Amino acid sequence: MLLIMGPPVMLSFTPQIRFSSKISQMGHEKSQLLRPKSDALPNFRFCNVSGRKTELVEIHPTNPRFHILFVPGNPGVISFYTDFLESLYEQMGEAASITAIGHISHSEKDWEHGNVFTLKEQIDHKINFIEQELQDLKVPLILVGHSIGSFMSLEIFKQIPEKVAYFIALYPFLAVNARSQQQSIIKKISRSRLQSNLISATVALLGFLPISVSRFIAKMSLGKSWSATAIDALCKGVLKYHTMCNVLYLAMTEFEELVKVPDWEFMRKKKNKIAFLYGDDDHWAPLYMHDEVVKQVPDAVVEVEKEGHTHSFCCTVSGSVWVARHVATLINKTML
Repeated sequence: MLLIMGPPVMLSFTPQIRFSSKISQMGHEKSQLLRPKSDALPNFRFCNVSGRKTELVEIHPTNPRFHILFVPGNPGVISFYTDFLESLYEQMGEAASITAIGHISHSEKDWEHGNVFTLKEQIDHKINFIEQELQDLKVPLILVGHSIGSFMSLEIFKQIPEKVAYFIALYPFLAVNARSQQQSIIKKISRSRLQSNLISATVALLGFLPISVSRFIAKMSLGKSWSATAIDALCKGVLKYHTMCNVLYLAMTEFEELVKVPDWEFMRKKKNKIAFLYGDDDHWAPLYMHDEVVKQVPDAVVEVEKEGHTHSFCCTVSGSVWVARHVATLINKTML
């Protein structure tokens, strides 16, 4: 889960998270990112899923052997993950087509006219998308989820297991961390309509600034290693009243749902089709949950990233490339 603007910002992003300017992105950092070929550049489009306007990022090779559906964290502004998706496509050697689906109303425009959506509604939205857009898929479907997107993907797997060949959870937020002061504070804020509205209004004011000014504020506020892609996603997709209201409302329903014990029985049944990646220091996906997964789901693939990329890996080029390589390696070992 990512909460990245307003008062919660320093609670959910550790000081390890840094921003980088567009010049740096085009220079030293950009050299780290493997770019897809010109005939397979990411395609950004909208589709209608059960009456909800839905933002997608798609990369389609000519003859894929797999289809990867990526489900983001919170915020579910899908453009945060562009560098990751491009690198994943290249790491897969064009063996996989990729679709990344944004959350309802986590977008630049307020397509839903101020409505907010629960965790369950966001999960149902992804299932409806699969049944609507991927019903005629001729290759195996692989689910990849990040943070709360991992929980969503797991629920999708449970509800339509016949459609899912493999599931990869990246820094999964599967249960509330009672030891985390950051989660405790964010939970209190998300449960307060007044505080949520105040934060969303403050964020919206920043969004009214010229994009060059909001970019400058973001860089000065949060450091220097974030990619230009992530900064643009932040300024264009998150600095909106409707987006921040949905970020906090989704967070509230996450905390309500994730007090429950994870469905270990289902994970044990599907242990050969599930893989987990945890971080070395991540309160959303803490190492004690890693240990619990190892205990509850023996023989499942459960690994720890120790490169220092943090929970918000998608906001740096180096994190995007490393995680993309990890995902590609898992798929190649398991599916090829």
